[in-house]
Parts: sequence; C-alpha cells; structure tokens
Amino acid sequence: MTRVIWASIVAALGGLLFGFDTAVISGAEGALRDLYDPTYQHLSSIFGTPAFWHGALVASALIGTIIGSLAFAKPADRYGRRLMLMVMGLLYLVSALGSAVAWNAESFTLFRLIGGLGVGGASVVAPMYVAEIAPAHMRGRLVAMVQLNIVLGILVAYLSNFIIASFELGNAEWRWMFGVEAVPALAFTLLLFTNPRSPRWLVAQGRDDEAEGVLLDIGGSGFDVTKELSAIRSSLVEARDHLTEKFFQRKYLKPILLAVAIAAFNQLSGINALIYYTRRIFEMAGASGTSALLQSVIIGGVNLIVTAAALMVIDKLGRKKLMLTGSIGYILSLGATAVAFYTDTTGPVVLASLIVFIASHAFGQGAVIWVFIGEIFPNSIRARGQSLGSFVHWIMAAIISLTFPMIAEVSGANIFAFYALCMVGQLLWVIFVMPETKGIPLEEINKKLGIK
Repeated sequence: MTRVIWASIVAALGGLLFGFDTAVISGAEGALRDLYDPTYQHLSSIFGTPAFWHGALVASALIGTIIGSLAFAKPADRYGRRLMLMVMGLLYLVSALGSAVAWNAESFTLFRLIGGLGVGGASVVAPMYVAEIAPAHMRGRLVAMVQLNIVLGILVAYLSNFIIASFELGNAEWRWMFGVEAVPALAFTLLLFTNPRSPRWLVAQGRDDEAEGVLLDIGGSGFDVTKELSAIRSSLVEARDHLTEKFFQRKYLKPILLAVAIAAFNQLSGINALIYYTRRIFEMAGASGTSALLQSVIIGGVNLIVTAAALMVIDKLGRKKLMLTGSIGYILSLGATAVAFYTDTTGPVVLASLIVFIASHAFGQGAVIWVFIGEIFPNSIRARGQSLGSFVHWIMAAIISLTFPMIAEVSGANIFAFYALCMVGQLLWVIFVMPETKGIPLEEINKKLGIK
C-alpha cells in the first residue's frame, strides 16, 4: 500500500508543476511588459494595441494548454500514461529553461506555449494515471491529491517569486522566476522511473502478466489480483462498446449545456486574471513590487487552505450549497474591489476583497466544477463530457487572460464590475438551473436530466 501512495505522490507532482507553471508568470509579467514594449509597439502598428499583444504573450501558455488537453489522450492510450507523464516533465523542463533564457518576445512565447502543452497534458493524464493505479477505496482521496497539488503549486510559485524578488536581482529577476521550475520538473521526470506502469494500460496492450505483477506490487496483502484483473478486462470491453456512442445528441443536450455553463462561469469570475496578474492588480491598488508579491503569497495560502476544507465537506454539504456560497462571495468581493478602484480607496480594501474572492472560488467553483461535470454525464460519454468541460474552461481562461490587460489599462474598476455582473448570472444559474447531485446514484442523475 505504501508503494501506491508513493507512486501517487510522484504523479501528483505533475499537478504541482501544473499550478506552478500557471502562476509563475504573475511575478514576471510587469518586467516582460516593459522589456518587450518595443515589440508590442511594432506589432500594434499592424494590428491591435500594445496591451493586446502583451495579453497574447501572457495567454500563450493557455493556447498550449488547450492543445495539450486535446492532444495527449490518444498517445497516453498508445504509449502509456507513465511515458506521457515523462514527456510532460520534459516539456516543463524545456519551458522553464527556455523561458529563462528567452532572447526575444517570440522565443519567450514559444517556450511558454511548450509549458502549456505540459499543463494541458497533465490535466488529463495525471488524474487518469492515479485513478488506474489506486485501489478503489483510496481512489477518490488520491485523485483529489492531484487537484490539491495544483493549488499547492500556485502557492509555491507565488512564494518562489517573492523570495527571488527579495534578492534584488534587477533585470535577471524574471529569468530566475521561470528558471527555478527546472528543478521540480527534472525531479518529477526522474522520479517517474520509480513508478509502475498503469495495470489498466498493460491489460489493454495484452500484457496481462506484467499487469498482474504491478497489481501484486501495489495492492498489498489480501489484495485479490484475479478479481481486479477481471474487473479491468470488463471495463475495457465496456469502454470499447461506448466508443460507438454519439456525443452530440438531443438526449445529452442538458448535461452538455450544464458542463459548458459551469466551465464558462468558472472563468467569467476572473479567476485566471487574478492568478496571472496578481502582482499587477496589487500594484494598481498602490502596493510596491515586493509588497505586491507578499500579498500574492497570502492569496495562494488562502486558496490552498480553503480548497482543502472544501474537499472535506463537498459530500456533506452538497455541490449546490458550495456553489451558492461561492457565488455570493464572488459578488460581494468583486463588487467591493470595483468600488475600491472607483473611489480610489484601494490598498487594504483590495487585499481583503481578493482574499474573500479566492476563498469563494476555492470553496465553490474550485471544488465543485470537475466533480459536477463527472457526475452529470452517463458512463458511455463521461470522458468526452469531461473533455468538453476542460476545453471550454481553457478557451475561456485564454480569453480572460488575453483581454485583462486591455480593459485594466482603461479602468481597473470596470473589469471587476464586469466580473461581478457575470457572477450575478452564475448565482441565478445555480438557484434556478443547476441540479444537486450529492448522494444521488449516477443512474438517477441521468433520469433527472432526461437521459434514458
């Protein structure tokens, strides 16, 4: 049993790198904006504005994430989950070192896009791998560990940025912020050699003897290997039968719309704007560079603590109560932030408001979205339903990250007022449309949504 916990911890490092790679740019984007301004000015003479091109540079990783989330599922089936996780570790490594030594805006964008491929792939393959090596009674907790590590990675990125900034490295500061990711990326890649291959993947390749060896290794005493192998074979047959099921059918319209809605609202809260532009937002509120980074660490810490708390109560309180609480918190915190910028009463007010905002996100959308999407689709199309939710989520994240600099350049107040208005829409959706799925068998949820 210790073996499977260790293997899951190693795989969960992919989640930590996911979070780190996503958030690390928040400490460096101001320096990048100043450094690459001549390039932005040149490009804006052809199309757009300098703020648009800076947003495009920041969002480049998200473009890679969209591609990675769609591109890695089939290679993971063909070449194995563990090998694909190693590839992602190398993508993180190349991205970290490449971003650190980037010689112009174009090369920086390319290396960030490469890192985004790793993020997108990890979002699909890491939970899949952990779910396939974990015993049934531990599966939920070990898969949740991957999700929690993403949030931990965001905190580690903010803390790393703050520590590096405290050394006052001048023009090299932003390069170190990206470069340090190479250390955990290399460790992740090498540690994966100590992990077993997925037994489910081995059975799918006809390598039953190897699968049996892995199950004996990770199952511990009293584990019924024969029964587990039989269950894996049955699930693979069922999965092959489901491949012929069409996804876009009228009977699946409700779950499809629910998945699209919750994924879109997730990003319309402005969460990725906060993660990517935390330092700038606090500087807009009057904080100095180092102080802004310290406040980012506070945001990351609150995010981690509340996410852990939400994962412990989601099955007790239910998905809808968490979403209601989160929606109200979104509206109050975003509204207060908008008012603070309108009235120039920023500083501590903005910090307090954004602490409430990140807590609201972690307790509501952050904890609920992937659980909810996984519950509303029937077995035959669940994987494709989750892929759709992921695709919409990352597309919206790219749009939010791209547009934030342009809108913030005009008015910090307006952008937070817009996010608050969107969250009023989410609150109404939760009250009148979102079904409660807590404690309801998946078959009953299907009936509730009109799926026969």
